[in-house]
Formats: sequence, C-alpha cells, structure tokens
Amino acid sequence: MSSSSHPLAVRRARWVRWTLLLVMTAALSLTVPACTTGVNPVSGNTRAMGYSWEEEVRLGKQADEQIQQQYGVYEDEELQQYVDRIAQDVLAVSHMRRPSTEAKFRDTEFTFRILDSEIINAFALPGGYVYVTRGLLAHLNNEAQLAVVLGHEIAHVAARHASQQAARQQLTQLGVLGAGVAGGLAFGGDAAQNILGLGGQAAQFFSLKYSRSNERESDRLGVEYAIKAGYEASEGADFFETLKRKQEQAGQSIPSWQSTHPDPGERETTIVNLAREWQGRVAQPANRIDQEPYYDAIERIILGKNPRQGFTENDTFFHPDLRFRFPYPAGWQVINQPRQVAIVEPDQAAYLTFSFSQEESPRAAATAFAGQEGLTTVDRGGARINGLDAERLLVSGQTQQGGEVRVLSYFIAYNGDVYRFSGLTTGGRYSEFESAFERSMRGFAELRDPAKLNVEPARVNVRSADATRAFSQFVRPSELPDDMSSEDLAILNQVELQQTIERGRMLKLPN
Repeated sequence: MSSSSHPLAVRRARWVRWTLLLVMTAALSLTVPACTTGVNPVSGNTRAMGYSWEEEVRLGKQADEQIQQQYGVYEDEELQQYVDRIAQDVLAVSHMRRPSTEAKFRDTEFTFRILDSEIINAFALPGGYVYVTRGLLAHLNNEAQLAVVLGHEIAHVAARHASQQAARQQLTQLGVLGAGVAGGLAFGGDAAQNILGLGGQAAQFFSLKYSRSNERESDRLGVEYAIKAGYEASEGADFFETLKRKQEQAGQSIPSWQSTHPDPGERETTIVNLAREWQGRVAQPANRIDQEPYYDAIERIILGKNPRQGFTENDTFFHPDLRFRFPYPAGWQVINQPRQVAIVEPDQAAYLTFSFSQEESPRAAATAFAGQEGLTTVDRGGARINGLDAERLLVSGQTQQGGEVRVLSYFIAYNGDVYRFSGLTTGGRYSEFESAFERSMRGFAELRDPAKLNVEPARVNVRSADATRAFSQFVRPSELPDDMSSEDLAILNQVELQQTIERGRMLKLPN
C-alpha cells in the first residue's frame, strides 16, 4: 500500500460468507438484467443476451474502476507496455477485429491491466477489460504462453460469455448468486475467493460463473488467436501443467466433471491438439516462442507477497510503508487486501477489520459510522491510543435474520490519515470477544523497528545455469521468500525439483 493510493496487498484466503460482514462493507443488491437479444461476434448468430453491447461496455468500465481499487495496479510502466503490445497483437487477429465483424465490436477499445497480486490468475470483464496478475506473469515462461492466456480472455469478451450467462440466469430464474469469477483462468479459478467484501458492478460480474462449454470455447479460440498472431500455442500446455501442479500441491485437485473449468491436465492435452490442428490451417508457420524477451520483461518483478504492503510475524501485523503495527489474536486468519485487513476468528464467529476512513478526524469518522441506517449507539467516547487521538464507538444492529450484531470500533488519527479498526460479532458473544478486540485496537502504534521498516520483497532474477545439475542445486533456501518453498520455485520455472538443468538454461530465481 502506498501512502497516496492506499492499496493493501491481496492475500489469498477462502471466501468468507457471513451476514455480519454486511455491517462493515458496502453491499450490492444484485439484480438480474432484462433479457435481450444480440449478435455473438464469434459465431455471427443472434441469441439471448443479458446486456446490450453498449451496456457491456459501460458496465465493464464501471467494474474496472472497482477492480483497480480492490486489487491495485502493478506499477511497472515498461512491463505494462510489453504486455499491452502482445495483447494488441493477439487482439488484432481475434474476431473483435475482423472485417466481417460489426463496426460496434471492431471499434471497441480493449484495456489490458497487470494487477498487483501474487495469485496466479487472469480474467476478463465484459466490454473489453482483461487482467493478468503479476503472479501469473512470474509463472509464465515465454511470450507464446502469455499469448494463449490473453487469447483465452479476449475470447470470453468476444463470445460475450458473461452476457450469455446473465441471460441464462434470468431465463431460468436463478438470479445472480454463486461466487465464481467471470473468466478466472488460473489457480483456484476463483478470483472472488481472494476478494473479501467486493461490491458493486464487479461483484455482479464475478457472480456470473462461466459454463464448462464457455471455458472450452475460450481455450479453443485462445489457441486460434495465438497461432494467428504467429505464436507456438502448444507452449500453453506447459502453463496448464503448472496450474495442475499448484492445485495438487494445495490439495485442490478435483475431478473435471465437478468444475466449470476443465481440469488443467485435460486442458494440457487439448491445447497441444488444438495447436497442432491450427498449425495446419495457417499459411505461415506459427513458431514464435520468444523466451528471452519475455524474461527480460519480467526481470525484477515482485515474487510472492510484497511485505512493503503489509506482513505478519508473531501475531503482529506490520506495515512498513505506512509505518504502523498492531497485534491480533493468536490463531486468527489474517486476510490482507488492497483496501482493508480482515482478521477472522477460526470458527468465523468474530471478525476484526482495519481500513481507512474518508473523514478528517476520529470524531467525524465515528459520527459518520454511527449515523448509518439500522445502527444504534451503545457507547461512545474519546480515547488515546499510544499517544494518538482516537474515538471509541460501540454500536448494535440487526442481521437480516433478526439477530443482534455488535460492532466495537476505534477511529485513530495517525500520520495525516484516520483509520477505522472494528471488531464485530453477535450480541450474545460480544463479551466473549471484547477483550480480544480491545487488545488489538489499543495495540495500534507507530512502527519504529528498522528491520521491519526496511524489509524488501523478493524479485525475479533471471540467471543462466552455470553448470549441468539438478534444479534443486540451484535453490538457495535462505533466499526464498517466506511464502515460497523449493517446490514452489521449481513450479515457477516449469521444471521438476530433481530435473537436470543443462548449463546455459535461463532460470527464474529469487533475489
């Protein structure tokens, strides 16, 4: 998180569904769009759609703003330009840019962004918004793999999959429920699982889970687009092997028939077959792999979590850039997000949330929070937190099921900002968690430890193997980030830990 934009690093965690969270986060009452008909730019056919194309473009832009706020955009202009160049080459041969396609589709501008997340993921929003994470870029090995990924996401937009799914849900009266991410390509396949409390239009699109047929169509089109852009699309199979290994490592391997996404192992085989088929259908050989320029582009990309944006150690959360720290209850799960830190009790019976307030003083922030509809002030007063001005507020409210919820908050002024630190649980269990809430909130303080203030993230350092030997012999455990194992590093390089690496091969190693 920078002091100007306040992005807290995304931390991978399971999606938390608990009605009490609605007291702390803005919720969207999701509605199903009216069903209409529209042209599918891929097939040229007219079919049921949830949105007109103009609506897709408008809503995609709205959701894009929320995505940028929630994830944070990775600040590397040269890398962004590099990704955009490859994306535009792939887009140029897609259905969105063909002479036979309607002008309103051909003229739609596409936006490609790199998100500041270590999660391996890529996804798309309607209307031409495509995202790849820095975690995904670190795990790719060449331009050809990136071209297949980008082609897959462009295909979701071109085939209007989100609009088709919205229409299908409307027609079947299912409503917009679920928690899948439109176009989630990679590990876990659910970017929404990594966003706690994402609201607005982005949340609505993320609830439109693509069908397996949508994903297979995007795989097919992604290969086609990559081949027509001149790339050796069969390279994409190695990336799907990476996804398979990450899933197995995390114990998340699931039968392909139980997922809307095809199994990564299945996709690995399919990608090779599709690439072979398309190679025989194009006039010029599509053999670009371009590993060296790709490695040049991702050199120094942040690897894993960025501790500058917040990290935990010994049941304490530290934020070097914003120079603060606070303790949290032992055993609680910390979810570090772009705009807040959520700390979850093991049984999800209580939560702590830490975020910025938009108000100019603790008193104004407390007044604004207490004034929300449905909340009743139980107790309020001024406070001092380690020499800092603060306001303490206890409110009660009702859940949708009629139960009582209690929220204890401290609003703390520090370094020109006002922070809101809140603990919430049911009214019946408030006394059980009150002391834990108080310890964390009253433990907020300035960070002065030089070792914590000067911590730096690990970055990708591309080096040439100086000898022929097993990959494991290139691993220096002391240089690995805290959240990375030797096996993780092998997966990052798309090799096996004991695989023999020939002298001169380029390797991605932490530095």
